[in-house]
Amino acid sequence: MAAPTLQQPSFLLANLKADATTKTLLQRCQDLVKIIDEYPAKELHLIFPWLVESVFGSLDGIIAGWNLRLLHSRSNEYNIVMEFLNPSGPMMNLVYKLQAEEYKYEIPVHYLPGPVKACIQQGVLPDCPLFHNKLQFPPAGLLTLNLALNPFEFFMFNFACCLITPKSFPPGQHGSSTDSAYFVLVDNYLKYFLPSEGSVPPSPFSDSRGSVTAPSPRSSSVSFAGYGVHSPSLLKHHIFHQPSVNADPAAQEIWRSETLLQMFVEIWLHHYSLEMYQKLQSPQVKEPFSPTEEHVLVVRLLVKHLHAFSNSLKPEQLSSSPSAHSHTHTSPLEEFKRVVVQRFVQQKLYLFLQHCFGHWPLDASFRAVLETWLSYIQPWRYTGEKTNPQQEQNRTVPDKWESFVQENLLMYTKLFQVFLNRTMRTDLVNAKNALMVFRVAKVFAQPNLAEMIQKGEQLFLEPEHVLHHRQPRGYLTPSQGGSYLSSRQRVMTDMVFRVKSHVYALEGQDCQYKQMFGTELRAAVMKLIQIIAQARHTAKRISDHSNEVAANNSFLSWFGMGSSDPNTTFPGAEPEESGECLKKTHEFLDRALENLCQIFKLNQGQLTQLISNLGSSQDDGNSKQLPDCIQGENGLILTDLGRRQIISGLRRFEIHYQGDLELQPIRSYENALLVRLFYKISSLVNNRFGGHMNALCSRPDFLGRLGRHYLSEQESTAKLKQSPMTQRTLERNRQPRLSLRPLASYRTILLLLLFYMFGALLSFGPVSSTLLILTGGFLYGLMMTLFGDKLKTQ
Repeated sequence: MAAPTLQQPSFLLANLKADATTKTLLQRCQDLVKIIDEYPAKELHLIFPWLVESVFGSLDGIIAGWNLRLLHSRSNEYNIVMEFLNPSGPMMNLVYKLQAEEYKYEIPVHYLPGPVKACIQQGVLPDCPLFHNKLQFPPAGLLTLNLALNPFEFFMFNFACCLITPKSFPPGQHGSSTDSAYFVLVDNYLKYFLPSEGSVPPSPFSDSRGSVTAPSPRSSSVSFAGYGVHSPSLLKHHIFHQPSVNADPAAQEIWRSETLLQMFVEIWLHHYSLEMYQKLQSPQVKEPFSPTEEHVLVVRLLVKHLHAFSNSLKPEQLSSSPSAHSHTHTSPLEEFKRVVVQRFVQQKLYLFLQHCFGHWPLDASFRAVLETWLSYIQPWRYTGEKTNPQQEQNRTVPDKWESFVQENLLMYTKLFQVFLNRTMRTDLVNAKNALMVFRVAKVFAQPNLAEMIQKGEQLFLEPEHVLHHRQPRGYLTPSQGGSYLSSRQRVMTDMVFRVKSHVYALEGQDCQYKQMFGTELRAAVMKLIQIIAQARHTAKRISDHSNEVAANNSFLSWFGMGSSDPNTTFPGAEPEESGECLKKTHEFLDRALENLCQIFKLNQGQLTQLISNLGSSQDDGNSKQLPDCIQGENGLILTDLGRRQIISGLRRFEIHYQGDLELQPIRSYENALLVRLFYKISSLVNNRFGGHMNALCSRPDFLGRLGRHYLSEQESTAKLKQSPMTQRTLERNRQPRLSLRPLASYRTILLLLLFYMFGALLSFGPVSSTLLILTGGFLYGLMMTLFGDKLKTQ
């Protein structure tokens, strides 16, 4: 369709669908740009739903669309897609063109978030104003309800759902990168519609009235105070009694900003109502939604931008009181900045993080959830002020953030307690897990933050009668008949009310609040410190053992001075638990201990004594013990104590090869041909003389000991006793037999060649050299038989 001509809309849609299978993405985008510019809205209206679905994919995940989550900057199509979907690009121009004509597009209710869908299906109007005045009532009943959205809402709904809709990605690909086209588009839309500087650019199109009706209507006298706040009222509005639309001219400036934010929050965060969250605490309830790492990373991007957006509020607007605010000429965008975090995001993000903390796997991928939480509770990091890293480390939290801490108290205290419980079940020897503990301890150790949290808890624990005598929020100056003392009391009462309202709205009126600095949590922190000390001890032990193995397997080991045992790695050690990673683990845990002491005002002397006592009780002899277990019919069985010992890293089984040592896989340092040849020879000898070998090794005298030295692998058998295995396997490995496999090692072959060459230099023939080797081997075995026990005891 090089030069689109005016034709019937049905033919236009058919041609576009045909081009989707034959033309490249570049050609299709070029055609769409011309069509959007030249065709009237009446004809573009029919292709809009198909175009949105072809870009973002279908809501059921069957159609993948352009795979924005897999499209990276390295792709040739990346720049084409970004230019087409840019906030001021052709696709958004199409949205505005259709918006001016007030077209509507239907979305089935069952694609909405769980709590919203449940409300509508029960005949109750959702709290979020985004879904008001949009329900369509077909004669089939409530279960077939549709939502009629305007073009901008329809576009943003599909864009937001693109992140959470399950899709079948190609093998080896998954959407979790922060440089994907989707992630960058989210960032661009946030910066465009929620600008930190300036205002939102106006739409290039308008309807016949010169403006576009705001999707979330509100009277000019009504503030944002009710947005996103859980209403305790028992009076619910039925969906057949939807409030009428009263367009507010002042709201026209930011209706797109409100719509975008509410759509993102509802689709990405609103998957758990307060009631559903409480039900999810029961293990019998199936989890309705599982966020991915990519989902959490996008939520963190949203949180960071909203903090920057809110912090860009002008100082004179920030300092003005709420009562005076309504009488000043504040722009709607500035008013929006004032309430955006608390009113739109707080409750839903709290339930989202609570769910992630409780259900996320105990691995390093939890870092995305952790950083999202830490970003939310540190709004002072996104003020736009440039500070060097040295100042950032010792930066005191400004007093102006005290109200934010109090109004988000549970974000600090409750989530810290959940993180504490989670950490106690995590392997802290892993450097990535140790880093997460250090990150949290470092954030909460910021000067002045712990004091703010303590003050917030004290306000919440104020007696209930304080609220009954609460005065109106209007303040009287002394000249108006008031006093500074009464004004101070009103401020304190207002702070108490805000903290209590926050806690009760998120946890319910009957919540049992646990103080972050109370006795119970202090005991949990001391337990965590013990676990950290144990992890430090285990990391040191792994590091020391790894260093010993590295020394033994050096170049000198080729000359018989090292161990050829293939099982020389530390039991249970992983690739990331070695070398430099273990040093980082020790450093992270040390600094975490320092920060925990600073947060909870712990006595350094007691802490040092606790760690030293723990270290002395875990000497090398104790660390080599098996986990607590009982002997069963088929081997060792772990007890509950043994499982806790393994999880905390105190004890581990020494995992070794338990099969027939002659049949273990051929190693890289062995000659495959010689291994197979020597196995056949030794098998013939063992089958022919097995009975004689058993009789010889069963003798209690000197000859029996000498036979056991050559025909039994006592050292390997001793190691196998420290590893879980069946009795049959243990008995099989105890059978005496001849093993010629060590002769197939390249190291042994090299040593024999060197010995024969040295013998040739001394005029020894091959036979003489062979007799000398056999004699030396016999004398070595004789000496080990006579004096081996004495050498082991020393």
